Amino acid sequence: MFKEGQRIVFIGDSITDCGRKDDPEGIGSGYVRIVNDYLSLMLPDVTLRVENRGVSGETILDLKARWQEDVVALKPDWLSVSIGINDEWKQVGPERYRDTYRKLLRETIGQCGSSLVLMETTIISENPDDGSNERLQPYNRIVREVAEEFGAILVRQNELFQRYLRAQRGKTLTYDQVHMNSAGNLLIALNWLRACGIIS
Repeated sequence: MFKEGQRIVFIGDSITDCGRKDDPEGIGSGYVRIVNDYLSLMLPDVTLRVENRGVSGETILDLKARWQEDVVALKPDWLSVSIGINDEWKQVGPERYRDTYRKLLRETIGQCGSSLVLMETTIISENPDDGSNERLQPYNRIVREVAEEFGAILVRQNELFQRYLRAQRGKTLTYDQVHMNSAGNLLIALNWLRACGIIS
């Protein structure tokens, strides 16, 4: 799947960011770090360039403002996008979210020919029965629709997180219902690696 010298750009909000600016390698301590390290160890004959371009607090509109610099200028062979939680919080409507998302992907494919990995949102509550995560469903439906439209790899994060939450007993994935602890970051990374066919 991944070939020698290819560049993988991860872009998104705080779930992707995870302190990347404080990391000498610029990758951060979250799921991007786990994916990077796993690929490095399990594909010893392939050198990949992993770039983390997550920024805390951002919506799809914020990504649009820096897309040329943080995505197109890097000419990624692979682009992984995780965005949507702040769009719900900051009331970026689903239609605007969809239109902006599609425009950015068209631009990227047209200028870079990138392969795409699109990620559903994670969660905004660790209680799968309190209704909070239902607020994210319009955005996750759009991610699924756009992934199908563009022939992208889809990472069903929200579905897989809620499945885990219903099965677990007294464990946590976040430290504040949203931002991941180490177990949450590992789950994101495993979901990503499985969706990409790197692990079974």
